[in-house]
Amino acid sequence: MTSRKMMVDDQGLLNNFAIEPTMYVDANVSTGFTEYAEKVNGRFAMIGFVSLLAIEVLTKQSFIGFIKDILG
Repeated sequence: MTSRKMMVDDQGLLNNFAIEPTMYVDANVSTGFTEYAEKVNGRFAMIGFVSLLAIEVLTKQSFIGFIKDILG
């Protein structure tokens, strides 16, 4: 009673949900302290550090002083 991966029940009605989808299991671990995660975290840390230096050079004061001026 199957035709082109479609099931027809005993009343002749089409049942599209009768066939289970194929399961996909990724063998690679994508959480925790993986090499990829550490590379990404390191790159974001470098961008943050360079941004901090740029703020200090452009405002000619320390980052803490810059934050104090903004907040207060």
